[in-house]
Amino acid sequence: MSFVSINNNQTIPLINIPILEYEAFATEINALMIDPNNHCVQYFGYSVSNNTFQFFALIADDGAGDIKILSYQLDDPENMVVHSLSNAIPALHIFEREIHENIGLGFAGHPWLKPVRYAWNRIDKNKNLLNYPFYKLVGTESHEVGLGPIHAGLIEPGYFRFSCYGETIHHLEITHGYQHRGIENLFLTKKSLLQRTVLSESIAGDTVVSHAIAFVRNMEQLYGIEENEKLSLVRTIASELERIAIHVGNLSLVCQEIAYQLGSSVFGALKTYVIDYVQLWCGNRLSKGLIRTGYNSYQLSIELRKSLIKVLDEFEMKYVEMSDAMFRLPSVQSRLEKTGIVTKEQARLTGSVGLAAKITGIPRDIRTSHPYAYYKNVFYTPAIGKTGDAMAHAHIRDEEIKKSIRLIRYLVDDFEKHEHLDSETRPDLNKKKLAPSALSVSLTEGWRGEICHVAITDNNSELVKYKIKDPSLHNWFSLALALRENEISDFPLCNRSYDLSCCGYDL
Repeated sequence: MSFVSINNNQTIPLINIPILEYEAFATEINALMIDPNNHCVQYFGYSVSNNTFQFFALIADDGAGDIKILSYQLDDPENMVVHSLSNAIPALHIFEREIHENIGLGFAGHPWLKPVRYAWNRIDKNKNLLNYPFYKLVGTESHEVGLGPIHAGLIEPGYFRFSCYGETIHHLEITHGYQHRGIENLFLTKKSLLQRTVLSESIAGDTVVSHAIAFVRNMEQLYGIEENEKLSLVRTIASELERIAIHVGNLSLVCQEIAYQLGSSVFGALKTYVIDYVQLWCGNRLSKGLIRTGYNSYQLSIELRKSLIKVLDEFEMKYVEMSDAMFRLPSVQSRLEKTGIVTKEQARLTGSVGLAAKITGIPRDIRTSHPYAYYKNVFYTPAIGKTGDAMAHAHIRDEEIKKSIRLIRYLVDDFEKHEHLDSETRPDLNKKKLAPSALSVSLTEGWRGEICHVAITDNNSELVKYKIKDPSLHNWFSLALALRENEISDFPLCNRSYDLSCCGYDL
């Protein structure tokens, strides 16, 4: 067999993964990607011995709910060139660029083989942010506008170069790397499980829960620790609270961008309802410290559950009133509708995930296709749009907030059935080792979209590769497409609607 299939949150011995020749790998992945249910969640390589590298591609089947793993090996890839798959499968462009930057493997025919983030351990140190090969637009009416990387306020650094004809954007090119921390390498050099868990909470500071769940589920699989229903309930509730808080906060900022001050003020105040409750629960408004491998330090007591329902009731009453008023307002409608349109075909070709896919009608959601935690026990239907514009972003956030409230109420009602289970005893890991020579995959659905963590161990049960993908890796390109043929003044609204992460991209 040319590939092996596993489920989300499953570990497989490396010896069970077939190793193909590159041509066979390319043929197989091309055949798999014809199916619209399949999309690539990860494609990377690492050094297995001396100058030999092994490469893995993970293809998620949203229909069957499994993950297909393909692999090939190359000797001395820094001095090799293989044919690029990005022309046939454009969604692979970002993965091939990352492999080229970090390992040096050439991809002949790649349409856009530029650095991804200027990793500190990149192969070619001569390539740096100062000599980035920007796309050039020529013509008597053309001009370029640079924005960043330093921005006003508490905004992450990223550089945006607009190639314009007059006030109309012809092309937006975005460069990253200003916040590159080498976090994947830190997962290998930091040996303490606590240190690694704290790292997972710091991948993207506004997506603490979903990244932490992805990490601890990998560790639990490699350690052979079972996630009981009570533990999965707590994690699912925390994940949905994070989703509500960030979505309502984003709606506040969108209202601010379009000068709707009432919406900005009310939504901003409502965000504090949620994050203040989270602080009451675990002592941190961003949920840091809540998700741990094999246990939960902060129990969701009866009193806390009652308080949660009370907070949600008050939040929902005020939120629904404000959101209904916002979406009925003609000035809001005229500003959001038909601004920053991305088509379904563009989203499919570029591999968009999460909100960037859902706004075009693609129902891509790991909670449904590859359920984890307590999502395995509920039927979740993703909110989707059709118009692909800023209004679709806002509507989906609105619908997801309402769905999350309903889901949390259901989870709280279900909690009593699992009250007897132990989720607070910390497992003794001193007598345990990670599964040797194994690969573990963990997918979660953050509020931005699909998150993928892959862990690989060696014969000595040590981590030798930890690969992370934040949804922003795919979706920044979608933002660039959204701005084409729009006025440059539309950028702040489109940027806020996508609300992507620089640090999640930079790693």
